[in-house]
Amino acid sequence: MNYVTGVVMQFTTKNASEVIIKARGKFISRAVDVAEVASKRFLDNAVNVKDILINSEEFQSQEGKPVRVSTIEITLTKQ
Repeated sequence: MNYVTGVVMQFTTKNASEVIIKARGKFISRAVDVAEVASKRFLDNAVNVKDILINSEEFQSQEGKPVRVSTIEITLTKQ
């Protein structure tokens, strides 16, 4: 709920025209939920999904093995 509050605050009090929600790995579903709840329940369809970017990042684990993690960026804009 804190993430939803943060998104709503950016649009209402900070008067942002665009907010980007980013997530990696198992938190991708949380980012999608935040975008949906913020735009449909709290901002009452005053916000649209402008773009969704999916990708993957590779980095070294603590054991030195290469690990790939999926990423998402959801861009919300005011109508």
